[in-house]
Amino acid sequence: MGHLPTPKKMASPRTFTFLCGLLAANLVGATLSPPAVLSLGPEVIEQRLTQKLKDHDAVDTLRQLPLLSAMKKESAGGIFGSLVRSILKHIVQLKVISASIHQLQVQPLHDGRELMINVPLDMVAGFNTPLVKTIVELHMEVEAQAIIHVETSERDHSRLVLSNCSNSHGRPRISLLHKRSFLLNSLADKVISLLVPALPKLVKSELCPVIEAAFEDMREDLLNLTNVPVSLNSDHLEFDFMSPAIDHNVVHLILGAKLVDSEGKVTKLFNDSVDSLNLPSLYHSPFSLTMRKDIVNAAVAALLPPEELMVLLDYVLPETARRLKSSIKVISEKAANQLGRTQIVKILTQKTPELLADQGHAKVAQLIMLEVFATNEAYHPFFTLGIEATSEAQFYTRGDLLMLYFNKISSDQIHLMNSAIGLFNPELLKDFTTKILASVLLPNENGKLRSGISVSMVKALGFEAVSWSLTEDALVVTPASS
Repeated sequence: MGHLPTPKKMASPRTFTFLCGLLAANLVGATLSPPAVLSLGPEVIEQRLTQKLKDHDAVDTLRQLPLLSAMKKESAGGIFGSLVRSILKHIVQLKVISASIHQLQVQPLHDGRELMINVPLDMVAGFNTPLVKTIVELHMEVEAQAIIHVETSERDHSRLVLSNCSNSHGRPRISLLHKRSFLLNSLADKVISLLVPALPKLVKSELCPVIEAAFEDMREDLLNLTNVPVSLNSDHLEFDFMSPAIDHNVVHLILGAKLVDSEGKVTKLFNDSVDSLNLPSLYHSPFSLTMRKDIVNAAVAALLPPEELMVLLDYVLPETARRLKSSIKVISEKAANQLGRTQIVKILTQKTPELLADQGHAKVAQLIMLEVFATNEAYHPFFTLGIEATSEAQFYTRGDLLMLYFNKISSDQIHLMNSAIGLFNPELLKDFTTKILASVLLPNENGKLRSGISVSMVKALGFEAVSWSLTEDALVVTPASS
């Protein structure tokens, strides 16, 4: 390649660095604090705690309630003690025959910083008496309740706790299932009068420890969900639990985040202060995982690190090579004639793609350098272009993976960084740059994005599919509507 005069006035690499910073500044915007939040609505809390109560055999605990001894203890002493004891002599056996736990209810308390959880209990108890051989059955309904709140220790460590477990303030409802003789009905009424004060105390002493243990297991499980690392090729994105918060009827698990390389070294830390929080809203969704946009960008960066692509243009894209030659001929016929069959186009991604929201749609901005060499033996390029490009960013799900796909690409701004063929308006090459980026860069990037980003906590919460939305601050993952 013959030597061509270098123009006296051209952009320098420092100019392109400035452009990088300018574009990055336009993309930052207001950020969500904290880095990530797993928000759980009452539906999730109810479902998870119901399962844990099953795991802890809560129904079996109800079946084993010592009703008769509780009645005896309740009636001990007092002026009616001897009368009650005479009544109990007619009771041979009293036990719970069947029991069930109805739908749990989670509701906010007035301050919006605590949750009341109600556990409705439904039981049938039966007792025998020497008077008749059949079992006298009683229907018993009572409600256990407890408060979920955030407890902060002296070292400023916060955790979700369950406290004040007892029966609800309402009286238990106990009634005779089947009417018997006057004598048996009268005896049943006396048994009921003794069970009404005894049953709530049994719930507190026997069932509340089970509810507290089930809640603790649920809390640990939810924290473990957030600790599952997200694989990003050889790197990992890891979330760290920072603190909980309760806002109305939503439990927020506030998470820090970090990028870890293949050797376990932290390459980027996202743990910001949580002194003043801007917590996301659920908008009637069972849960949401909200990730600040800089975390999503860092995840994409781990999948798409800066790289250099080289293309033998005339062999790979001959039609595009002809277009390039025609465009260069307008600038310099001499330069166009020097383009050989081994002409090379280099594409260098200078910055990793940046996600941005555009009127409800997701886009991705990229800063790219493009160089054209006359032959594969040329040491210096004809010219270097700095390109500000954007593409449509499409998220979708595949199994428990959140997939990202770049669709189309446009060269929004083209800057002439260096030129050995004279100064020219780089917009003359806009069609060429768009074509080469769409044909070479996008397929390469989409191939690397095919591994996806794991959202395994979605399945762990009992949901098979997710949907997404991108705000100015964050990417929000929620269950897909059925």
